[in-house]
Amino acid sequence: MTTRTAITLADLAKIAGVSVATVSRSLAGNTVIAEATRTRIVALAQEHGFQVNQAARNLRLKRTGAIGVVLPLGHEAEQHLSDPFFMSLLGPLADAIADRGHDLLLSRVIPNDDRWLDAIVDGGRVDGLIVIGQSNQIEVIERVARRYRPMIVWGAGTPGRAQLTVGTDNVAGGRMAAEHLLAQGRTRLAFFGNTDVPEFAARYDGFEQALRQAGSGKATLLPVHLTSESSYSAIEDYLGGHPSPDGIVAASDVIAMSALRALAVHGKRVPQDVSVVGYDDVLLATHTTPPLTTVRQDVARGAKLMVDMLFRRMEGGEVQSVAMQPELILRGSA
Repeated sequence: MTTRTAITLADLAKIAGVSVATVSRSLAGNTVIAEATRTRIVALAQEHGFQVNQAARNLRLKRTGAIGVVLPLGHEAEQHLSDPFFMSLLGPLADAIADRGHDLLLSRVIPNDDRWLDAIVDGGRVDGLIVIGQSNQIEVIERVARRYRPMIVWGAGTPGRAQLTVGTDNVAGGRMAAEHLLAQGRTRLAFFGNTDVPEFAARYDGFEQALRQAGSGKATLLPVHLTSESSYSAIEDYLGGHPSPDGIVAASDVIAMSALRALAVHGKRVPQDVSVVGYDDVLLATHTTPPLTTVRQDVARGAKLMVDMLFRRMEGGEVQSVAMQPELILRGSA
C-alpha cells in the first residue's frame, strides 16, 4: 500500500476531511480548534511528511514566531539571570512557549530612560511580551500596556491599571508569614526587603497588617529594606549595630538565605534564637541550614498561566489578571 504524501495544505485538508483553515490553525496550535482535532491533524501531517514553511507563514501572517521575555532591573542593576527565582520561572516559561511552537527571546534590561519598553514592543522582533517583575518601572510598563495588548506581567496587580498581571496575592503572603511568627510567640519582628519593588511593598503591607491586628504592644516592627547580592553585608551590618529581632520575614528566599548566614556569623541560632521566613520557595530553600520555612509561589502554574493568557490576547481574546494564593511551607527555620 502506497502512502500519499501531502504537498500542500489543501492536500492535507482533503486527507483529514476538514477545511484548509482548520488544518492551518491546527498546525499553528490555535486553541480555537478542539484539541482532539489538532492532535489528529498534527499526526496526519507527520505521517504524510508535511512540514509548514514557517518563515513564509510568519511573513504572510506578519508574525515573528518569537515571544519576548524581559527582566527589567531598574531597582537592582547587579541582579543576574542566575538569580534562583528567575531561574525557577524561566524554565517553565521556556517549556510553555516552546509547546506553542514559538521561540523565546530573552532580554535583561537595565533601564536608562523611560522608552526602553517602547523600543522592545516596537522593534518588530516578537509577537508578544512577558515582563518578569515590575521593578521600579511600573509606570513605564503601565504606559505601554495602554497601547500594546499582547503583554503579560509577572508582578503585583493593582485595580484600575491596564497591565495584565499574574502573581501571588503578596499581601496575603506577607500577612501569613508574620502571623506564623507571632503564633510562635515572636515579639521583635523585622521585615527585610526593598519596598521600592511593588511585590515587596505588598508583602510588607501584609506584614504590617498582621502586626496591627496583633496589637502594637505585642510586637516591635523593625523594617529593613534590603535586596540582591548586597543583602548579606547589609544584614550583617544591621545585626552588628542593632538588637537582634527574634523573627524575620524576608521579601525573598535569597534575602532569607543571606539572613541565615549573617545570623550565624553573629552567633544566633535559627530557629532557637531567631525564626526566619522567606518568600518564593526556590529549589535552594530545601538545602539551607536549617531548611527554609517560606511562602511558596507556584511559579510553574504562573508560567503556564502567563503563556496561556498571552496567546489568548494575541488571538484577540479577553483575559483578566490572576492573583494566585500563596502557601506557607513549614521547614526548620521557623
